[in-house]
Amino acid sequence: MRSYIMRLRWKKPMDWVRFFLLWGSGLITVSVLLYLIIFVLVQGIPHLKPSLFAINYTVENQSLFPALVNTFIMVIMTLGIAVPFGVFTAIYLVEYAKRGSRLVRIIRMTAETLAGIPSIVFGLFGYLFFANWLGWGKSLLAGCFTLSIMVLPLIMRTTEESLKSIPDAYREGSLSLGAGRLRTVWRVIIPPSMPGIFAGVILAVGRIVGETAALIFTIGGVIRIPDSLFSQGRTLALHVYFLSSQGHFRNEAYATAVVLLVVVAGINLLSSYIERRFRQGSKEAR
Repeated sequence: MRSYIMRLRWKKPMDWVRFFLLWGSGLITVSVLLYLIIFVLVQGIPHLKPSLFAINYTVENQSLFPALVNTFIMVIMTLGIAVPFGVFTAIYLVEYAKRGSRLVRIIRMTAETLAGIPSIVFGLFGYLFFANWLGWGKSLLAGCFTLSIMVLPLIMRTTEESLKSIPDAYREGSLSLGAGRLRTVWRVIIPPSMPGIFAGVILAVGRIVGETAALIFTIGGVIRIPDSLFSQGRTLALHVYFLSSQGHFRNEAYATAVVLLVVVAGINLLSSYIERRFRQGSKEAR
């Protein structure tokens, strides 16, 4: 850092401007994030109590345990639907489709359009299509399919960029040794692309856990441990929203937000650990 500043003394004034803009933007971003985290922890930790983790929710305990269970169910099911479709679509676009073809342009334009649609619109679509037209009603299944459509462009785009970052020499070397296209993709291209793919999955998990607008229309607001996929439910983010909107349970809302932060951090750490394991495995294989 100090040596970099010393080198800047002999450069143009615009270099100083760029330097302060870059570092200032980074410091502001980190400061805002730290402020939000510290604020939630200070407000919520004093109100954490054992009754918040009771199995059954009542008006007296305001338990978050059913919402915690529903959150994990939503994350697992949504990733189980969105990840295969997103990854396989990206593999097709990069490895099999003709570059610059009309089909590729249509798929990418569709994904970019989906990525820019507000979540409330996804919620209305999920309510009209999954809940009403398919007859699923407000349920976990309708919410999972709605969130799958929301995170699909994110997973597909990050996977596509990760596959593009692999040099063509890997493909050419594998094909020249007699390996087929499918073996080349799964044994040569996918392993070094796993860090980028997991980065997209981590971002998708963050959006799933923090989503509220789309889920209000699709899974309802009943807080209980679900009996089936067609049961209504409430995630942690929805639980925080309903508690804070009622006005009488602000302390419980802050405490639930603390648990939500811990859950998101835990999922990110687990994903990072799995990513490192894949990276180590790919290096050992080479």
